[in-house]
Amino acid sequence: MLTQELAAQIRLLEIRTDRLVEEITGGAYRSVFKGRGIEFDEVREYTMEDDVRMIDWNVSARMGEPYVKKFIEERELTVMFMVDISASGSFGTAARSKRRTAAELAALLGFSAGKNGDKVGLMMFSDKIELYLPPRSGRRHSLRMIREMLAFEPEDKKTDIKLALSECGRLLKKRSIIFLISDLIDDKDYSAELKLLSKRHDVIALKISDPVEYDWPEALPPVELEDAESGEIINFDRDPSLLTAALRSSQLEREKICREARVDLVNVENGGDILKPLIQFFTRRRKRCQH
Repeated sequence: MLTQELAAQIRLLEIRTDRLVEEITGGAYRSVFKGRGIEFDEVREYTMEDDVRMIDWNVSARMGEPYVKKFIEERELTVMFMVDISASGSFGTAARSKRRTAAELAALLGFSAGKNGDKVGLMMFSDKIELYLPPRSGRRHSLRMIREMLAFEPEDKKTDIKLALSECGRLLKKRSIIFLISDLIDDKDYSAELKLLSKRHDVIALKISDPVEYDWPEALPPVELEDAESGEIINFDRDPSLLTAALRSSQLEREKICREARVDLVNVENGGDILKPLIQFFTRRRKRCQH
């Protein structure tokens, strides 16, 4: 049931993202995400104006006269959001959690895709697939996605990106645009699955990081840390700079995984401006498409 509080949150998120959608849909989205090209439609009789290379020789042999293949340009895209809703997403030293930032990113890009007439789908995962909404078009479907991202309570706490990537590849039969929204933290190696998915689809990783995850405050005294997914307690009483170095090393390793898989990586700071890194991504992608 849609509570009054949840309805208000959805409306506020829709208003917030609606102001930003035009920044993306004003040419940037369309220029970097194109349709799958051309798709076979039908055959028709050959005319003198047709390119002989388009003749369908099998059909022509059956019909006793030349026929050519007719193609149509396929404009509609399929956009899939893979959203990590493991327990680490509840973390956040800013005004909002990583999960809230993930919801805002998906809402902004989802409404942008909707304005372009594309189909949008959602996969939310922990160490299993928690929810899957097949790609559809329409504002009502987009609003349902937002509602699920804000209100859905996962059954499990841990993360299995490898499983989610494999399942997404199995479900999506046609080439699609996939936004992987996660902090990309997982103790299991998912590099092979990411490479495989990237070969078949256009994959963009939106890595959400909290500021403290790469720059631990030097002035803090010894602290006791709890792993949100395993519940393990870690006492850290050493030089804070060592923890900062370890956190930054982890960030670099995740960036390397994306780079080797030929996946575009967009770093989004939790609590910061979500539009700026997206615009920078679109600008980079557009320049690359022009060369």
